[in-house]
Parts: sequence; C-alpha cells; structure tokens
Amino acid sequence: MPRYIVYSPENNYKIVSARTTGHKPLLEMANLYSYVHALALLGSLLATPALCLADDNHDYHKKHVALFVLGDSIFDPGNNNYINTTPDFQANFWPYGESFFKYPTGRFSDGRLVPDFIAQFANLPLIPGYFQAEQVGFVNGVNFASGGAGSLVETFSGLVIDLKTQLQNFKKVVKQLRGKLGDKESNQLLSSAVYMFSIGSNDYLSPYATNSTIFNTYTKEEYVDIVIDNFTDVIKEIYKEGGRKFAIFSPLPLGCLPYYRALKLQQTNQTGCLEKFRVLAEMHNKALPKKLVKLEKALQGFKYSYFDFFTAITDIIDHPSRYGFKVGKTACCGSGPYRGLSSCGGTRGQYKEYELCKDVGNYLFFDNVHPTEKSNLQFATLLWNGDSNVVRSCSVKSLFELV
Repeated sequence: MPRYIVYSPENNYKIVSARTTGHKPLLEMANLYSYVHALALLGSLLATPALCLADDNHDYHKKHVALFVLGDSIFDPGNNNYINTTPDFQANFWPYGESFFKYPTGRFSDGRLVPDFIAQFANLPLIPGYFQAEQVGFVNGVNFASGGAGSLVETFSGLVIDLKTQLQNFKKVVKQLRGKLGDKESNQLLSSAVYMFSIGSNDYLSPYATNSTIFNTYTKEEYVDIVIDNFTDVIKEIYKEGGRKFAIFSPLPLGCLPYYRALKLQQTNQTGCLEKFRVLAEMHNKALPKKLVKLEKALQGFKYSYFDFFTAITDIIDHPSRYGFKVGKTACCGSGPYRGLSSCGGTRGQYKEYELCKDVGNYLFFDNVHPTEKSNLQFATLLWNGDSNVVRSCSVKSLFELV
C-alpha cells in the first residue's frame, strides 16, 4: 500500500498526520549508476554520439568550464523559495528531495535534476541558485531557473522569474565577474562556459491556466514563433556577453504528463493525452531546431546541443521497462487518477491528501509533471554522451571539452 500524508494550510503545509505501511528503500545509487552507464554504453554501440569539432577559435583541452543554467521547474534548484509566489510554484516541502538530499531543497523532484548530474559529470560542484550564489561565488556557474517560468514575460506573470528577468540577473553576475576577475579572465570564463536552457513548456500551459485570450489574437503557429523568438533573443544576448556553447531542452510532451491525463479523464472520461497541449509542444519542437541551425550559421563560434526531451520522455512513457522503470504514466506522488490531480504535497485545488509510492525507482514521474531523480540521471547521461536518437549537433561532453 502507498503512504498517505495529510497537509494543512493552517500549518504552512507541514505534516500534521501520517499513515504508513513502510517505505521500500530507493535503489542504492551505486547500482543505479551502474545500470544507467551500462545503458549508455549500449546506446553508444547502437548510435553514433554527436560531437562538436573545433573551429579556428577553439581547441580541445582540459580546462575549468563553468555551467550557467536558465529555465523553468525542470531546472529550478530552489530559486522560487526566495520569491513571493504560491505553493503551486514551489517544492520546498516534504516529500520533495526525499531520495538524495533528505530534505526539500526547492527542486521539483525526489532528488537531483539534470543540471546537477551534468555538473557532476563535468567535475563541478552543485551549481548554486541565483539567490545563493553570492555566498559561494560565480566561477563554477549560477542557476537562474524558476519553476513556472516561460520565454514570455506574460507567462504566469508576477508568480515566477521569467526568462528576460533571468537574463538580467545573468548580466548582473557578469558585471560582478568582470569586477572581480578583470576583463581577460572573465571573458575566458564566459566564452568557455556552457549555458543550459529548459524553457517553453509553460508558455503553452499558461494561457489555458489563466484563461488568457491570446489564441484569439494569434494563430497557434504565430504564437509558437513568438515564444521561440523571445527565447532566441535571450540566446543572442548571452552570445553578446561572450557565451558560445548552449545546451537546449525541448518542451515536455505536454498533454501526456500525469496531470493532463487525469484532467482528460476527469473532463471527457477518456484515457490518453490531452491533444491541445501535445500539439503545441510538437509544433515548438519542429520549429526550434530550424532556428538553432540558423543561429549556428549566423553567429561565429556558436555551438549547441539540442536535447529532444519530448521524444526521450515519450519513449519511456510508452516503453518503461526498456529503461528500467515499471510505471510510465502514473506519478509516484499525488492523488486521483494517475496521481495527477494534485501536485505532490496536496497544494492544488480541493485535494489535501496525497499518495506516495513505495519505490520511487520504479517511476518516470515523481509528481504530476516532473521526473524522478532516476529519470533525470538517464536524461543527463543521454545528453552528456550525445545519443543521436535524442541529441542533435553536439554532445554536452564535447561542449565542455571545447574551450
């Protein structure tokens, strides 16, 4: 039986009662690493990894390379803990963080996120969130991501740190770096750094969640172009500051996440994906790679790794056992069908009680939208090695080696 934990708004969503029949321990991390790296090795034998080649301005050699992260809840390390928002856009309560940190850090997962693993693969420490970076310094990079953020300022406006504001925060960090390191050293750090993005999903969810009339003004094609243009404008701004190497996630398979499966079942009594969201994500994923190819041609020294997050997750949803999972469509933590009707912690809508699975290692999704730590490790491994089934242009490993 799953565990049940009841939260109360009167107690700031702290545990006020609990019922449990025990919790099977998560797989030992050593075994998990062995499994994932064996999977990655098999993938490398079946698919040629994507590698970046040096140009006139770059050469391969080992050197310190920083990691800067921008985006949404897929990458947020806890920045939303420090802003005035609602619990819907926060993960600073139990059981988030239970598998690795043993306390909620603000990450929307039971443990680490993809940037955490990429940092580990690159021999970097955990990259600090923007509001913590001042305490530890900026030389290893900074994570600016905010749960709920989109490319557009209007996306969940007033509740999140939108991408343009994240860009302004990045520019503040650049100014401090230049003041501390001088122009030569800071320029080297910025040009050799890798810049990771997960952005776009919320731009397609927000209009429906906020009853916006945006689709009365623009066609879906026009709206997708606006979202992508705002995103690529931010890339160009970082390029002007010296950034040359970018790792970019496609949006999630919107409509096929546990929340939207539960919503469709509730609204229509039908199973499957909620098509209006899935179609928008697919349109974005067809248009964005074309824009990145144009950027590569237009911007000298521009290198990128595009991760088809949509396809990577969809394949696990459809074939969980191929990837070491038992459950692909239902979340580990939540309530209702697919454990999708409330976020983990019971902070949405009428649901104050939620279920928590016994073995999170069996699940693709931790809550009704976000992957588990085990999933994030698999995604990070695919991205790092440049699996050609889901990674275009460069592996992230080669981006770190290209300095």
